[in-house]
Amino acid sequence: MRNWAISLCSMLLAACATAPVPRPPDGLFNDRLFVAPSERISAEDVFALSDEMKHYVDTEIAHRLRSKGARQGLVDAVAKRGELKLEYDSMMTRNAAQAFAARSGNCLSLVIMTAAFAKALDLPVRYQSVLAGETVSRSGDIQFFIGHVNLTLGEKLIDVGPGRNMNDLMTIDFLPPQEVRGLSTRAVGEDSIVAMFMNNRAAEAFARGQIDDAYWWARAAIGQDPRFVSAYNTLGLVYRRHGNLVEAERAFTSALEREPRNTHVMANLVRLLDDLGRAAEAKLLASKLAHLEPNPPFAYFDLGMTALRDGNPGAAKDLFTKEVDRAPYYHEFRYWLGVAYLRLGDTDRARKQLTRATEYATTRNDHDLYAAKLDRIRSSRLQ
Repeated sequence: MRNWAISLCSMLLAACATAPVPRPPDGLFNDRLFVAPSERISAEDVFALSDEMKHYVDTEIAHRLRSKGARQGLVDAVAKRGELKLEYDSMMTRNAAQAFAARSGNCLSLVIMTAAFAKALDLPVRYQSVLAGETVSRSGDIQFFIGHVNLTLGEKLIDVGPGRNMNDLMTIDFLPPQEVRGLSTRAVGEDSIVAMFMNNRAAEAFARGQIDDAYWWARAAIGQDPRFVSAYNTLGLVYRRHGNLVEAERAFTSALEREPRNTHVMANLVRLLDDLGRAAEAKLLASKLAHLEPNPPFAYFDLGMTALRDGNPGAAKDLFTKEVDRAPYYHEFRYWLGVAYLRLGDTDRARKQLTRATEYATTRNDHDLYAAKLDRIRSSRLQ
């Protein structure tokens, strides 16, 4: 089974930040096909501080901000095990106020919340995309490819003392250090961060079956940053799921005009061409895609699941290991590798993989599922 590919928290980095911003192509949007969104869609809401956030800055940490300086006081609040005790949660991309209220969010949500506080404190902010392989996940027939962002804070001018300068920067990252250590970054603009947020919201609405909302979020993302290829891809998926195949093709081809070797878009266009009955074109593009990506994400995993169902845990273990080797921090691969080891009777290695799955889980539900499995293994060894 081939899956629709959709990108989260990632962006096109090829365009120079000083280059003119291109306009979206004519005819890309067809608003009349969709009903009005069920929620407000506005760039103004992304970094807006809630009354609770203002109270937190003005009252709850005011003393710390004065005694340690604005930047260090903010870092102490948001850093891991800091005062806010933030929890990483990939279930939903939240704006600043939502992330603060929930005390949780994915990397983009937590970056947005931190930036909102920093801007309120007049701290210089720089956003960065981490140049590393994407994290993969899957829900039903949708594959998600997840990039990563962090931010760097400068010092407030009034806090710069002797021996320090305005180039003294501090990076805040909400992933474990081992996942980002040594990786290169590239600065991105705030318009791109907002486009990422909107595209994530579009992808999440799409996964929930809220196609009209997904359209308006994807449309807004492209309007925010017309260079952002992932939003064109999301828009194409929305059109296709809505039954608007001609519009879907226009969105996918617009994406490939901007990034011709984007394998996520190519995979989606192959399926769309099949839907349109253009088998020869689909076959030609599929051949090009296979050359660029001979072993697509989840290929070894799907074969491993088949081997497991066929009663061959040894083969499953080898295949799951291949997926872990290329996506070491994806919790589901670790979990099923642990299951394969368990069926082989190797409880020590099973326990190790399930421990990793628990550590790398990106939602509370997944964490609890893996932890329960791990507890059962530990209990059985004590009996």
